[in-house]
Amino acid sequence: MFPVHSRLVSTDSNTSSVPTSSGCEGFNFRTFRWTQTMLFAINEINSRDDLLPDTDLGYVIYDSCFTISKAVEGTLTYLTGQDEAVPNYRCGTGAPLAALVGAGGSDLSIATARILGLYYFPQVSYSSSCTVLESKFQFPTFLRTIPSDVHQSQAMAQLVLHFGWTWVGTIAADDDYGKYGIKSFREEVEDAGVCISFSETLPKVSSPEAILRIVETVKQSTANIIVVFSSDVDLSPLVDELLRHNVTNRTWIASEAWVTSARIARPGIHSVLGGTLGFGIRRGVIPGLQEYLLDIDPYQDPLTEEFWETAFSCTLDYGRAMRSVTMREAAALNTSNSRSAAVPNGLCTGKELLALLNNTYSDVSQLRLTYSVYKAVYTVAHALHNLEYCKPGEGPFEKNSCANISNFEPWQLMYYLKNLRFNVPHTGETIFFNDGEVLGEYDIINWQWNLDGSITYAQIGHYNSSAPLGARLTIDNGSIIWNNNVLETPRSVCSESCQPGTRKGIRQGEPVCCFDCIPCADGEISNQTDARECIQCSEDYWSNANRDTCVPKTIEFLDFGEPLGITLIVISAFGALVTIAFAVVFLLHVNTPLGKANDPALTLTLLLSLVVTFLCSIVFLGEPQHWSCMTSQVALALGFALCLSSLMGKSAVLMLRARALKAAKSAKSGEPKANADDGEDALRPAHQRAVVAVCTLIQVIACTVWLILLPPHPVKNTAAQNIKIILECDEGSIVFICCIFAYDILLALLAFVFAFVARKLEDHFSEAKCITFGMLVFFIVWISFVPAYLSTRGKFMVAVQIFAILASSFGLLFCIFLPKSYVFLVKPDRNAEELMRPRPKPRDSTATGTSASASFATDVNGTTVSTVSVDD
Repeated sequence: MFPVHSRLVSTDSNTSSVPTSSGCEGFNFRTFRWTQTMLFAINEINSRDDLLPDTDLGYVIYDSCFTISKAVEGTLTYLTGQDEAVPNYRCGTGAPLAALVGAGGSDLSIATARILGLYYFPQVSYSSSCTVLESKFQFPTFLRTIPSDVHQSQAMAQLVLHFGWTWVGTIAADDDYGKYGIKSFREEVEDAGVCISFSETLPKVSSPEAILRIVETVKQSTANIIVVFSSDVDLSPLVDELLRHNVTNRTWIASEAWVTSARIARPGIHSVLGGTLGFGIRRGVIPGLQEYLLDIDPYQDPLTEEFWETAFSCTLDYGRAMRSVTMREAAALNTSNSRSAAVPNGLCTGKELLALLNNTYSDVSQLRLTYSVYKAVYTVAHALHNLEYCKPGEGPFEKNSCANISNFEPWQLMYYLKNLRFNVPHTGETIFFNDGEVLGEYDIINWQWNLDGSITYAQIGHYNSSAPLGARLTIDNGSIIWNNNVLETPRSVCSESCQPGTRKGIRQGEPVCCFDCIPCADGEISNQTDARECIQCSEDYWSNANRDTCVPKTIEFLDFGEPLGITLIVISAFGALVTIAFAVVFLLHVNTPLGKANDPALTLTLLLSLVVTFLCSIVFLGEPQHWSCMTSQVALALGFALCLSSLMGKSAVLMLRARALKAAKSAKSGEPKANADDGEDALRPAHQRAVVAVCTLIQVIACTVWLILLPPHPVKNTAAQNIKIILECDEGSIVFICCIFAYDILLALLAFVFAFVARKLEDHFSEAKCITFGMLVFFIVWISFVPAYLSTRGKFMVAVQIFAILASSFGLLFCIFLPKSYVFLVKPDRNAEELMRPRPKPRDSTATGTSASASFATDVNGTTVSTVSVDD
């Protein structure tokens, strides 16, 4: 059964007359060659002595007209044995029918195989590759010498992936071959991330509107790769329309049904289909076939007559009788010229030379489906041979019986077909069936055009389904010539690949192959092309500028050796040296009236605490260590505690003396002495030192508990700045550090309040005012420190803290000790006993304050007593 014609003759169907079998039209030279190849193979088998030597093969040829109804009609005719089909009855006589070779397209074979399977009648197909036919439950007697489309779909998918195409269109014939082929292809490529731009179906009947719609879809699509699963008959109208619209710059992927079809690859089509890639089934060389094709008798039967008339565009109307006349004339007169002259125009002579025709019928350069027909005939012949030469008693059937070659059942031949293994003549290919299927092997073909407009089917690769997964597809990229003779591989993507440093952002409502490339966020990278997600860098790493590599974060801390660190060290050392210098000046003048007026022990303690605060700022520098974190915070807390408690002791005395003086001046004349004595005895030097010691001890205990329970420790701060790791000290407990420094603030507030109350004491050296100014500087510095500290990050936070320590320490140092040193060194004449006493004030004036450490003396029993420095 061969589709020698491509369609049925159009008839007016009605239900008022007996239905008749429709005629066919549209002669196909390619399929007629298949028919002649079958005859050639049968003649070759019948002439062999080693294959069916005692049996001749006959044949019945039926034209399916590429139509399911005609294929079913032909199948029933086979089974019945006469033109009028009588289901379930064999009305014919003569030799038994062995098998059906056919029926052409997949949809035709599906229809015939369903009927033949009911009778277990063997069918060997040469071109039906649809995957549906793999089902032995539906088609138990169907075998084929062409690979299943499941292999071709996988091969096409691997070809698409090989060239990196992710945006393709698909076109399929409206039959089982096209639909199932494209379905398998789509499943393969979509699993690999390829997207389908459009999917169109070719109509089986003439529909110019549908063809025009497909052309418009192809033109509007951005996909440059189009996969077509169709026969040449169904594809031909679309190719004609594409040519009329000059649709170029597309690369077409052809299925085996049309990849070598001369109906498609005709002159003038190169602008549309140039560079086509396709898969052709295995090609074979059949010696003697071309000579057999050219040695055809035009009067042999109606089919050959139609072929001759179509090939030479003439008419043969002499009938079979003319054959004898022509033979006698040719033998007697050899007058081909005279006969040609005698024949009217438009009549064929029957002597035309087929060799002069450039026709697909006689083209044996690409014997692929033709070779498959050849193998199908030999398959049936070898099965019959094995059936005929079964040894009695060793047969495969009941009681080891054999079948009779002259009268056998179809199921008996089916056994031999399933278990067949033989080598094809001339090619040596081994044929065997795995549940009715053969191995999937394809040649990858590239359409390359010659200068004269003819086409060359260049083999540029191979596909073998039985090879390991990674080695199934082999292709020579350098030998491919693409559309318009371009050597560079075309691109077909909906969106260009996202480079490292970006990720794919899917567009809402569009296929996954259509996306935007979104840069990775800070701290994230993508180190491969088309990354779906960005990778978060680990804690100690950060993304580089290109967002494609994680690089180590910069380690940051305030180092000793950098300019800022050196500056702070110099300032700290300078402050400590100045403090020591003040201490030396004070010790040199400790026995002077001004020196005696200030408790030496308390003054030196104050200077020592300032040295500690200056030097502890240096410990904040450098890479944080466990010892440095604990030392810096504790030294700072204790230094300020000692300093502020000393100032509080001094200012407390000044406040008490100021209150005593005020009370003495406002009382009666006999009362001031008693009140002054009360103020004098209220807080003696020993008491002051005890207060300082107790206040400092409280801080020492608090710091000790802090260090034992939750001590400060070094940490890596990766949250403050993305690109840096800040090495800093963690306070351990925010509650402890707040309590400790809140205690220092409490001491500072008490010292300030006491000094502020005593600020109006009048003498030549007003120490209460100095302490008040010093505490004001102290508060201003630390109040300014809070927002500055919170607004900085990294090493500058440490720098701000050190500046606050230094500024507050310098403020206290200069406000309190600079006036004393000025008197000691510049104005020694003011360092006199009488100048240390209060100055008299007018009666209506308010009491004026004296220095907190100045001598406020009263005459008690003839003894002069200092308000601060009292020696028992």
